[in-house]
Amino acid sequence: MRQSIRLKLTLLFLLTIILPIVVIVVELPAYYVTSIKEQQSSLMAGTLAALTSHIETYLDDLDRMTVTPYFYDDVMRALKLKSTYGWNLLTDYERYEAGQTLSTTLPNALKNTRKDILGTILLPMDGSVYVSSTSNLTGAVEGYPFEKQDWYIQALRADGDVAFISVHEQDYLNGARANVFSVARLIKDPDSRRPLGVIMADADTVAIERMIMGIGLKRGALAAILDDKGKLIYASGPIPDEVRAQLAKGHGIVRAANDDYNVVSKTVTRSKWGLYVLFPESAVKRKLDRVYEVGFGFAGGGIVVAVILYAAVSHWMVTPFKRMVQTMKRVQRGDMTAFYPVKGSDEVAQLGANLNTMISRLGELIDREYRAVLGRRNAEFHALQSQIQPHFLYNTLNGFIGLNRAGQRALLERAILSLSGMLRYTLEKNDRASLREEMAFVEQYCELQQMRFADKLELDIDLAPGVQDMLLPKLLLQPLVENAVIHGVEPSAAPCLLTIRADVEAPGEPDAACLCIQVSDDGVGFEPGEGRSGVGLTNVRERLMLAYGQASMLVQSKPGLGTTVKLRIPLKDVVRA
Repeated sequence: MRQSIRLKLTLLFLLTIILPIVVIVVELPAYYVTSIKEQQSSLMAGTLAALTSHIETYLDDLDRMTVTPYFYDDVMRALKLKSTYGWNLLTDYERYEAGQTLSTTLPNALKNTRKDILGTILLPMDGSVYVSSTSNLTGAVEGYPFEKQDWYIQALRADGDVAFISVHEQDYLNGARANVFSVARLIKDPDSRRPLGVIMADADTVAIERMIMGIGLKRGALAAILDDKGKLIYASGPIPDEVRAQLAKGHGIVRAANDDYNVVSKTVTRSKWGLYVLFPESAVKRKLDRVYEVGFGFAGGGIVVAVILYAAVSHWMVTPFKRMVQTMKRVQRGDMTAFYPVKGSDEVAQLGANLNTMISRLGELIDREYRAVLGRRNAEFHALQSQIQPHFLYNTLNGFIGLNRAGQRALLERAILSLSGMLRYTLEKNDRASLREEMAFVEQYCELQQMRFADKLELDIDLAPGVQDMLLPKLLLQPLVENAVIHGVEPSAAPCLLTIRADVEAPGEPDAACLCIQVSDDGVGFEPGEGRSGVGLTNVRERLMLAYGQASMLVQSKPGLGTTVKLRIPLKDVVRA
């Protein structure tokens, strides 16, 4: 037995060591990492959604610039003339007028107040070039092979739809140094669908940089934008090619030579560009260092405490049991004078005292005494069920003694009168009482309970006009109030409010009107599945069903939020006093 108890204690204390270590050192940091990543992903997903909307709006502005020629008849007419052999048949003035339309009227229409939209370039099919720029550029580079450029080819393939061009050098303009991203479109004759020219609007990448800066990247996080072909449009920091390739494939975690990154991404619907934010794993690991330090500290302290407790508890528990075994062996040998020396009043001492009682009275006497005690307890239980609030009267009379000793005779007299009124009310032989009388009885009951609980219990009664004279079965509400006080207010450590409401509810049909009485408290409450209906609530429900066939009682409760009991009685069944 000594070995068995010590083995169990050893296993118990091993569990008290292992479980804290596993939870604190392993599970807690893992949960912390997951929580950080989820928070980062959630916050950044919302930010990327807003950023995507800004970029789409920005691209829409560029897109609108490329369709501007369609809104001016003289511009379209000039483009049609430049794309046909009829251009050679025009007079010099007509050619001059068409050129002025494309070099003056169109640029004026394409003026944009946004400084980061650098301008547009229009390429009619006859090889001429018209530049509209917000900066001081002198025009296109002479002899530049526009037809061989990727953006020009993309615009032709789009066949009139918008083509989003990735970052490229603005090397086709004199004096241009910036890298830009663009929106290009093939201008076509609305009637014949014949190509008339290519127009492209350029935007400075500084605009994207400003939008990315608004995200507020911290702790080494990076932001990147890739086009639909995986080409890098913008990056807030150096992005190696292997990382860019993994982003283009849609990896949620990308691995670089110096660190690993968690990725949150969003796609721009119009351009199919991908927006990516990369969070370095090293930043999260640095946060975990402190957690691990605390975890190992708790684990070491837990081991020391567990070893000390094991030594103390093992000695405290095993030694008394060993002495009990020796005493029982003496009884087995017929020594009925064997006695276990009881020390203290804990559970082990109580077990030793019971052992002594068993030895002195023998098993049969103990069995008969147990049955007698059990029978007396059952009899007392049934007697308490048949009495009216014996615990309440006992506590109330004790309260009277306390008031008398405190010299609060006025309060004592008031309490005695309340108790007297309650006893007189309960002894009256009337089967029914008005709602006013029931509430007066409840007030007297709560007044005595307030003497017991002081400021812990507060009562609020609200009776709607016209319901005071309605008759109810006598003492119908008192068990509900008593149940709220005993099971809701008394176990609560905080002050509680007991509320009683009575009103007439009329859902819309006259026959559906009913008297609604609600008794609620904000005490400890209970789980509905616990089945704490109680004798009082069962009694109220049965009396309510006997008095009113269509009445109902609903009990709602939730731990920590209190309990509410609602009685609904059809108004047509209620008798007025």
